[in-house]
Formats: sequence, structure tokens, C-alpha cells
Amino acid sequence: MKYRKQTVVLIIVLVLIVGWITFDFLANGESDLKGGFKEVATYRNENNTGPVQLVYIVTIKDPAIAELEAYGNSKPHHKYGNTKVYYFLENTEVPTKLSPGIVNFDKKYNASCLALYEKGAMGNYGLTKHPFR
Repeated sequence: MKYRKQTVVLIIVLVLIVGWITFDFLANGESDLKGGFKEVATYRNENNTGPVQLVYIVTIKDPAIAELEAYGNSKPHHKYGNTKVYYFLENTEVPTKLSPGIVNFDKKYNASCLALYEKGAMGNYGLTKHPFR
């Protein structure tokens, strides 16, 4: 009888721990960040022979409170690759056609780009506000 009681308590404790971990994992995501982020366009180079290039176009509702660096850190990154996140104000004209390389979209959108988050090959990252001014 004593062992049965201990087993039940152990099972309850394990279920609570697994539930807590699952809730924490699912609850902490991009939607929890301040700023009203919305992903508009994405690019990933097609071949897997060279460095992986990931480019995101994201609109934000409120740049004053937007957690730009945290959002950029939440995006996938590949070893020896490059991840870029371009931020634009919501309800403005933003690029939807992206290309690989240093220049990722038509330069007519440069003036409306609020910030650029970039994570390089060795995991170093940075956030540049108004990168085209």
C-alpha cells in the first residue's frame, strides 16, 4: 500500500513537470514579443551547396516598443549561413520579391526600411536602425 501511494505521487509530479515544460515551450514565441510583428515575405536560397541565406521582410505596428533584436534572434540560423530580417512600418509599401546576395530587394524600398537585423556565419549578430540612410 505504501509503494502504491508513492507511485501515484510520483506520477502526479511527473505530469505536472511535463505540463509546465510543454506550456512554457508553447507559450514563449514570436507572438509574445511587443511591437506587432507580421512576416510578409521570406527567401531561402534553393541550393544546399553553398551558405544558407535566409531573408525576411517583417512589418511592425509600433516601432517605439518593438523588440527587434529578440524577434531577429527567434529566426532560424544555419552554421556558415546568413540570416537577415528587414523591418518596415505596417501599412506601408514593402518588398515582396526577394533575392540572394548583398542587395535583397529593389532599392525603391530602402527609404522605408526602419531597421535591419543580421546574423552572420559565426553567430555574430547586430541590429542597424535605418540601414540605408
